[in-house]
Amino acid sequence: MLYIVIAYLWASICLYILLGGADFGAGIVELVSKPKHRKTVRNIMYDAIGPIWEANHMWLIIAIVILFVGFPEIYTTMSVYMHIPLVLMLLGIIARGTAFAFRHYDAVTDEMQTVYSHVFTLSSLITPFFLGIIAAATVSRTIDTEATDFLSAYVYSWLNPFGVSVGFFTVAICGYLAAVFAVGQTADAGHQRMLVRLARAFIAIAVACGGAVFVSAHRSGIPLVEWIVGDLWGQLAVLLATLSLVALFVALNRRSVLWMRLLAGFQVVMILFAATYRHYPHLILLKNGGDLSLTDHHGGLASIDALGWALVLGSIFILPALFYLMYAFRGNRK
Repeated sequence: MLYIVIAYLWASICLYILLGGADFGAGIVELVSKPKHRKTVRNIMYDAIGPIWEANHMWLIIAIVILFVGFPEIYTTMSVYMHIPLVLMLLGIIARGTAFAFRHYDAVTDEMQTVYSHVFTLSSLITPFFLGIIAAATVSRTIDTEATDFLSAYVYSWLNPFGVSVGFFTVAICGYLAAVFAVGQTADAGHQRMLVRLARAFIAIAVACGGAVFVSAHRSGIPLVEWIVGDLWGQLAVLLATLSLVALFVALNRRSVLWMRLLAGFQVVMILFAATYRHYPHLILLKNGGDLSLTDHHGGLASIDALGWALVLGSIFILPALFYLMYAFRGNRK
């Protein structure tokens, strides 16, 4: 049952990056769009994320519950030493959801709509940035559980060049997913061309940010290249991600909506697999050379069994409803 729980943890993180990332990317795409296109982009993104935007955070909640119940030592370590970026990320989620609701449902249209728009777009940028920073801190051996001062314990563990570069890479991935997913949300040829240009721009930005991640890792003494391409599975994941990017450009040119979305999602999954495969089962690498492992630092077996059954039975009820929600709004193209 332990491995079932671990599988659900990885799947929930993966789905949050894919669906929640595209959700955050909606605000990022709106932020970087030209002013004359911003209203159009906003309406298209509303159609794309409106039906399921609230459900996207379900995956984050599932991951947090799994860590809290099944891996309390890992949860505690992250909560204590990552509390600053975690709080900033959660504030971003709250601010973004609040701004979305008020901007969309406010009965009065006045200057506050501009405020809501700024809050929505900026929090859409900030939230995935700190998500990437947190992810980087877990594998960069910067979390110092033996630190004796505030900065070493709670700031330097995440505020460093590698963490910042991963944060920007995460932002670029979110914008890329949103732009690709939104192409099929409009039947207008002009709007599709605009979104395709944005998707290509975000691909270029993601590649540049990915390069910055490798450079900062090298300068920080983090063997990122060896982690990712150090064995056959990592090399295969990188190869498949590269081939899917080539195929994505073909799908973008042909406006093949289903293939665009599948290829973009597949590519991100391959990137995530390549970045995490070599660390398994270690979830957090500590500065003192130790680590926190999913197989060694889990809760009691009774808790793991109960959690595993709850996840399996819960997915039987939740997943069909979620798929039906997506199916019900599949034809909302303008």
